[in-house]
Amino acid sequence: MTRLAIPSDVPDLLRIINAAYIVEQFFKAGDRIDRAGVIERFERGTFLVEAGDDGAIVGCVYVELQASGRGYFGLLSVDPAQQGGGIGRRLVEAAEAHCRAAGCRAIDLRVVNLRTELPPFYGRLGYVATGTEPYDAEDATQPCHFVVMSKLLRSHEIS
Repeated sequence: MTRLAIPSDVPDLLRIINAAYIVEQFFKAGDRIDRAGVIERFERGTFLVEAGDDGAIVGCVYVELQASGRGYFGLLSVDPAQQGGGIGRRLVEAAEAHCRAAGCRAIDLRVVNLRTELPPFYGRLGYVATGTEPYDAEDATQPCHFVVMSKLLRSHEIS
């Protein structure tokens, strides 16, 4: 079940995100996000969460509506024990639906170029590389940059 996150979900969001992003330790020192970072994102956008049958959060994605009429998603995270079962795909689809419902015509994401497995994953979901941006975080342990990927959102309305 996918739902909007609420403030009491912050500890679970923090746990899921940092567990999912532990794979980035080969180029990034420390946790992916801290409590203040999660709370700050609640002020700018929203988190969508995927809960298991028992109600426990097993995945999340951060979604932000941009002034440009575009959507953005990031921090796509699935509990490592649950990866490979379609949760990530469902969360991406939920992020797209959220942005589409808000009137966005396109959605963007950023992946670190060193995560070479990610562009093919997002490519299968219809995303294409549209540019690059600097990775300016002080916690990088080797040179890297972001690859920006985008997808046009089509309306499901019948004309």
